[in-house]
Amino acid sequence: MDSLTPFQAHRPRLLALAYRLLGSRADAEDVVQEAWLRWHQAERAAIADPEAWLVTTTTRLGIDRLRALRARREHYVGPWLPEPARIEDGQALHDGHADHAPGPAHAAETAEQVSLAFLAVLERLGVEERAAFLLKEAFDYDYAQIAGLLGLGEANCRQMVHRARQRLAAARPRFEVTPQRHRVLLEKFMHAARQGDRAALESLLHADARLVSDGGGKAVAVIRPLSGGERIARLFWAAYRRRDAAITWRMGRVNGEPAILRHRDGVLAAVMVAVTDGERITELFTVANPDKLGVTNAAAGASW
Repeated sequence: MDSLTPFQAHRPRLLALAYRLLGSRADAEDVVQEAWLRWHQAERAAIADPEAWLVTTTTRLGIDRLRALRARREHYVGPWLPEPARIEDGQALHDGHADHAPGPAHAAETAEQVSLAFLAVLERLGVEERAAFLLKEAFDYDYAQIAGLLGLGEANCRQMVHRARQRLAAARPRFEVTPQRHRVLLEKFMHAARQGDRAALESLLHADARLVSDGGGKAVAVIRPLSGGERIARLFWAAYRRRDAAITWRMGRVNGEPAILRHRDGVLAAVMVAVTDGERITELFTVANPDKLGVTNAAAGASW
């Protein structure tokens, strides 16, 4: 058997783990490449469980990379948001040029696990806390395995996962929202923003809604999170009054969830996703940093 077969078999899972851990497609690919190099150089006859070895190596490399990234992100211009791993253009989906969409259950699971909102909440966790939570919730590791992998006590790992669950639960909507309802609300928001309908925008936003915008100092963006549905509606209304004729808006998907895609002269300029309680939008996340928008549906492939 080809010596690289076990690595290739587990590569999609390693990429998924690294991406959830780092919030960056490019950094996740770098970590998995480094794991491949270590696998290639290892004495594989002594490796009893290739999957466990690869997950352990990827996790430890990811933790080291995340510590370094967080130090650099302290100097990032404005809020830092995760980098999309998969962007699907609505027009391509409508024309049938993109990959066939998965079934509703699988699509909902994918969006829940890797949505930008989910990843943004993970950013609030400590490095080891984030790793422990992902290994438990996304990859079904038991606490003894997590403790051995992280070099921590089992009780400590249980406590970290418990705290992470509490933080994530507090950030999630109280009621489950269907993907169809989610898309309808975001599409209504897009039409209202495109038409400068301030009253409609405000009616779609929760009174305590929050907007986070990532331009990275390379694109126009709100430099600090903006709170309040009225203030956010006023911002979009003001943007409409200064509207750029070269900008087009359309619906698409980002990491499996509904998204607004804004293009300037045919080039993707921003993606926007939302969190909703089923009645109104509670959070908006916009990624406009051009360094984070190079991924397309075709480029991302099905690995994520």
